[in-house]
Amino acid sequence: MRQTLTFIALFMCVHLQGQDTGDLFISQDFTKENIFTNNIEGPAFDAKGNLYVVNFQKDGTIGLVKPDGEVELFLTLPEGSTANSIQFDSNGTMYLADFTGHNILKVDMKTKKVGVYVHNDAFNQPNDICFNKRDQIFASDPNWKESTGKLWRVDKGGKVILLTDQMGTTNGIALSPDEKILYVNESVQRKIWAFDVDRKGNISGKRLFAEFQDFGFDGMKCDTEGNVYVTRYGKGVIAVLSPDGKLVREVQLKGKRCSNLVFGGLNGKQIYVTLQDRKGMERFTNDIAGKGWK
Repeated sequence: MRQTLTFIALFMCVHLQGQDTGDLFISQDFTKENIFTNNIEGPAFDAKGNLYVVNFQKDGTIGLVKPDGEVELFLTLPEGSTANSIQFDSNGTMYLADFTGHNILKVDMKTKKVGVYVHNDAFNQPNDICFNKRDQIFASDPNWKESTGKLWRVDKGGKVILLTDQMGTTNGIALSPDEKILYVNESVQRKIWAFDVDRKGNISGKRLFAEFQDFGFDGMKCDTEGNVYVTRYGKGVIAVLSPDGKLVREVQLKGKRCSNLVFGGLNGKQIYVTLQDRKGMERFTNDIAGKGWK
């Protein structure tokens, strides 16, 4: 994924060249409203600059979002599966956190064939995932009923390692630009935790990174300078936190139930946000590119 981000930027430059993408931090409509379900989530770009988002028109689908905001059906998942997060490995293979099937799914982008990459009976419901440069997956795994959660690592080939089960309602997950810090938020407890990550993908040194007194958390991402961007579910803002956990700003959205975000567009400085109350997407221009852009 890292080596293909240049292609994403070039692709989006072609499609966005000459268009007014707005002032900094001013959110605008990107797609129409009410074209996804209220489980819209997991936006991710592939190597060609195509944007994919889960649950288009009905749950259990993946939508392909065009540069002009129009959306078409990309694929329908096997019955019983509903994706919550999309990520791509370094080879361009799509992976999905399947929260109803308790799987991590794998999609062949040429054939659109969907297979189970990992199933584990100890999964609660895989919620969000991120990759490191070695194609290891880090996955949040909340138990909403019990307000607890787990963190998993999946090594290449599908070997599953439980990193910790001593968490609150785990949700958004992201790696710092140097991949030495793993950030994980807890939606119900409104806390963001930071872990040190070693070369093998093991975590240690759990510490509180930030905490809020109201609303919830959902998806998270990092920029190239190590700032953390977290969706404040219910408040309708993207909170930007410095590497030392201080609030830099809050970007106001039109919708309130922001579920996730992804960097893309011109120079990686466009942020695309999924909104569950609007069942569509908004977009705003940021001052710093997303993690991975050079």
